[in-house]
Amino acid sequence: MTTQGDTVPQHSNSPAKGALGLARFLGIAQICSYGTIYYAFPLIVLAMQQELGWSKSDVYGALTVGLLLAAALAYPVGVAIDRGFGRHVLCFCSIIAALLFIAWSAVSSLFVFYVIAAAMGSLQAAILYESAFAVLARRVGPQHSRAGITTITLWAGFASTVFIPLEQFLMDTWGWRESLWVLAAVNLACAAGYWHWVKPERDAVHASHSETKAENIARDRSIVHAALRNSVFWLLLISLTVYSMIFSIFTYHMYPMLLDKQIPTGEVVFALSIIGPAQVLGRIIISRFATRVSMRTLGSIMLSLFPFIFAAFIPDSPGFMLVAIVFAAYGLANGVFTIVRAQVVPEMLSKHAYGALNGLITIPTIVARAVGPVVAAWLWAIDQSYDIVLIAQVGAAVLLAALFWAANITSRLRPPSL
Repeated sequence: MTTQGDTVPQHSNSPAKGALGLARFLGIAQICSYGTIYYAFPLIVLAMQQELGWSKSDVYGALTVGLLLAAALAYPVGVAIDRGFGRHVLCFCSIIAALLFIAWSAVSSLFVFYVIAAAMGSLQAAILYESAFAVLARRVGPQHSRAGITTITLWAGFASTVFIPLEQFLMDTWGWRESLWVLAAVNLACAAGYWHWVKPERDAVHASHSETKAENIARDRSIVHAALRNSVFWLLLISLTVYSMIFSIFTYHMYPMLLDKQIPTGEVVFALSIIGPAQVLGRIIISRFATRVSMRTLGSIMLSLFPFIFAAFIPDSPGFMLVAIVFAAYGLANGVFTIVRAQVVPEMLSKHAYGALNGLITIPTIVARAVGPVVAAWLWAIDQSYDIVLIAQVGAAVLLAALFWAANITSRLRPPSL
C-alpha cells in the first residue's frame, strides 16, 4: 500500500517507469561518490603528510578552498538539473573526478595539490546528495520523491563502512598513489551508470506536457523570487546552515575529541563504526513506520535531540557504553534528518524549482561546512581542550532546534502556494 508521499502519476511514458531502479543506482553511486571524494580524503592526506612532509594545515586548507568553490557552484548546478541537464552534470563531473584522481596520484608539489584538491572539493556540489535528490525529484516530481530519496539514503549510508576499510586496504597493499587509480576507475563506472540510468525524457515534467520549457523556466524564476521574500525560506536556510556547521565540526573533530577524553583508540574506532549502521536503521524505521509523518515535524523532533547528544560528551572520561549509546542516537537522528533535509523544500516552500531552491540553501551550508572545523580548532586552542567546543556545540544545537521549529510553525501558517 502506498501513501500520498509515495505515489507517482501514471502516464503512457510514466515517470514511475524505472524510478525504483534509478533510486537504487543513485544510492549505489552515492556510496561511491561519498566514499571516494569525502571519506577517503582523510586517509589519503595522512599518507601524503608522512611521505611529503606537509603539515595538517597545508593539506586541509585545500579542502576548505574546494568547499568554498562548491558553494559557488551549488545554485547553477541546481538550476541545470531543474532544466533537464542532470544526466550531463552527473556524468561529466564523475569523469572530471576520475581525471583529477589520476592527476592526484602524481602530485609532489603543494601548489599542484591545492589546484587538484580544490577542483575535487568543488565537485561535491555536483555529484553528492543534493544533485542525486534533485535528479530523482525531477523524475517523479518533488511531491512524490520521499520513497525514492529514502532508498538513495539507505544505500548511501554504507559509504563510510565500505570505503574507509577499502581505501586503507588499497594503501596498505599498493600505496596511496596507486589507490587513487582505483578511485578513478570507480568514478568512471559511475559516469557510465549515470548515462544509462538518468533519462531526462522520462522526467515528470515531460510526461505531463502541461507547460513548455520556457513556461517552466519562468515559473521557477518566479518561485525563487517569491522564496527570497518568504520568512520560511530564511528560517530554513539559517537552520540548515547551523546544522551543516555542527555536523562538519563533529565529523572532523569527534575522533581527536574522544581521544582527548582519555578513551582508548580501539574503543573510539568501534564507537565511530556505530554511526553508519545507526543512520541506516533510522532511515529504515521512518520508511516502514513513519510514512505519514510530515518531514518538518520529524525534523523538528530529531533536531531536538542534538543538544542532549553533545552535552553527554562534556563530562571528563565518559564511559564507553555511554559513548556508544550517544553515537547510536546521533547516527539515528542524523540519518533521519538526511531524508528530512531532502524533503522539507517541497513541503515547506514549493513543489517546483527543487534544484534551484536547494541550490540557494546549499550555498551557505557548504560555506559553514568549510569554516566549521577551523572555528572548532580556534576554540580548542583557547585552553587546549574540547570542553569549550562541546559547550559551543550544545548552544548551536539549541539554536538549531529553535530555528527549525520556527520554520515548521511558520510554514504551517503560510503554506506553499505552488
